[in-house]
Amino acid sequence: MMMWVCAVAFLLLGCSKGEGEGGSGVIEGKIMVVVHDNDNYNLTADTIVGAKVDVFIVYGDDVMYGDDMETGADGTYRFKYLKKGTYTIFAYSVLPSGEKIAVSETVELPAGSTVSVPTIYIHEGKAYGTSLVRGQVWANYIHNGSSRGSGWAYEHRVYIRRVGEPYHFDDVRVGYDGYYYFQQLEPGEYEVFTITEDTNEVPSIVSQYVTVSEAGQIYDVDLFTVTINV
Repeated sequence: MMMWVCAVAFLLLGCSKGEGEGGSGVIEGKIMVVVHDNDNYNLTADTIVGAKVDVFIVYGDDVMYGDDMETGADGTYRFKYLKKGTYTIFAYSVLPSGEKIAVSETVELPAGSTVSVPTIYIHEGKAYGTSLVRGQVWANYIHNGSSRGSGWAYEHRVYIRRVGEPYHFDDVRVGYDGYYYFQQLEPGEYEVFTITEDTNEVPSIVSQYVTVSEAGQIYDVDLFTVTINV
């Protein structure tokens, strides 16, 4: 009796019609890479063909991928000899930290057919997954207690630290147009601060708080107005 049960179980498994190799279907598509420029204040992204990118295919609801391949010079890929069913195709975006984020598309493959997957866009570059904080600094210049005019605080230094931390992790100087920029910021709470003086040249900190809630965004803070002794 036990041998008969085992034989039936083996026969049932052998007749499985699940997704995977063994058919005549084809799944094809293309990978494009969105490159995030590290030195672009507008976080402008350039899109290029994803050549030699690893692409993975998942059969049905499997927890592991069933096969993988590398895209060609034109960013295309083709998974062949597939049975009908549901398939998920994915490739990885890579954060500056090295962390990988899967980007996927799921398609239904009829028996013996060729299905085109919507183009998958992956992201890379030092500015990917980060945001930018910018602002301006206006200065009132004094000398021996008397006004010496006002204008953009060129070369004045501005600092940034994470809320709750005692020390800043970056500092920049103000440009001719009064602007300063902090790039490659991950989502979180930040304090932006600079130094102002009184007529006796005693320095003090003026600061603002900004919440970076999303990646790939530009966050503007209010204008700083400082006093600088010259």
